[in-house]
Amino acid sequence: MALNPQVTNLIIILGMMQVSKKIPFDDPQVLMGVRVFYIVSNIIIAGIYLYLQSKINTKKDLTTLKYVEPPPMGSADEPKLITTTVHSYDLQQLRSLWKSQLMGVGMMGVMHLYFKYTNPLLIQSIIPLKGAFEGNLVKIHLFGQPAIGDLKRPWKAAGGLMGMAGQGDPKADKKSIGQAERAGSGGVKEE
Repeated sequence: MALNPQVTNLIIILGMMQVSKKIPFDDPQVLMGVRVFYIVSNIIIAGIYLYLQSKINTKKDLTTLKYVEPPPMGSADEPKLITTTVHSYDLQQLRSLWKSQLMGVGMMGVMHLYFKYTNPLLIQSIIPLKGAFEGNLVKIHLFGQPAIGDLKRPWKAAGGLMGMAGQGDPKADKKSIGQAERAGSGGVKEE
């Protein structure tokens, strides 16, 4: 039985915090080594995402994908019917991965360059790389796993802290789609 990715992240963070206490970050060579490790980690992630983009564009799967996107938590909006293609959906998911990665790099840049924190560099060299390899797009397009079961689109929203997501999971069952179509909530094809 495999551990939940959030549990393994917690284990890695706690372990790396203990390891980072023993690393002499005041030594310029050690600090440069950790910086290089962080940069190489991000270059690997960027390479994976660029490869995914080329694979998605090469496949160009134009299979229609219909699902009902739940409204954001706390919103009074109705669930919205989304009609798109597998190609567009995958590119949208890849765009959100890029945004997430760039936000992490930006935050790490501020923490390291402005606030002079060095310990998070080590942790942020491992966790995002691990997360990139655990992503659904990587499993399908890089590792060649079939898009069935948990990998069937649309994917469930990744759980946040303690497994709580910001909104419910998208629904692709016929009943939910039929209700959304009758309610007239969306249905416009996204490009």
